[in-house]
Amino acid sequence: MIRNVAERLLKSKAAQTRWVITQSLKGDADVGIQKLKAHAKHLKTQHPDAAASLLEGLEELFTINRLGVTGELARCLATTNVIESPNSVVRRVSRRVTNYRDVVMAMRWAAAGFLEAEKAFRRLRGHKNIPALIHALRPTPAIIRDQKKAQNHFCHPL
Repeated sequence: MIRNVAERLLKSKAAQTRWVITQSLKGDADVGIQKLKAHAKHLKTQHPDAAASLLEGLEELFTINRLGVTGELARCLATTNVIESPNSVVRRVSRRVTNYRDVVMAMRWAAAGFLEAEKAFRRLRGHKNIPALIHALRPTPAIIRDQKKAQNHFCHPL
C-alpha cells in the first residue's frame, strides 16, 4: 500500500507520506485511520490518485492492529508478499500455456504452479505468535450467543 501511494507522488512528498503511514500504523487503529484520512484530504488537491490509493482499503489496513498481532508476525502479515510470491510462481509455470481447453485444465495448471511454489515455502516469520492470532479470531461466547439468537429469530417453523 505504501509503495502504491508513494509511486504517485514526487520524491519529497513520497517520503513524507511514507512516514505518515508508518507512524499511523504504530498506534491505535481509530486514531491511525483518522490521521490517514486527514493526510488523504491534504493530498487530494494536488495528487487525487495518491489520495484515492491511500483511502482504498483503509479499514482493512488496520485489521492486524485490531486483532492485537504484533512483532514479526504482524510485519509478515502486513505485506502481500505471502501471497504474491506463490502467485508469481504460478504465472511462471503456466506462462507458455496459450490455450486452455477448459476450466479444469486451467485449474490443473494453477495447482501445478502452487505445488512448485510450495517447494520454496519457509516457516512464516513470527510463527510462534500464531496461537495468539487464532485466539483473537475466535468469537467470544457473547458473540456466539448473539449469533444463535439471530438464527433463532429468523427461523420460523412451518
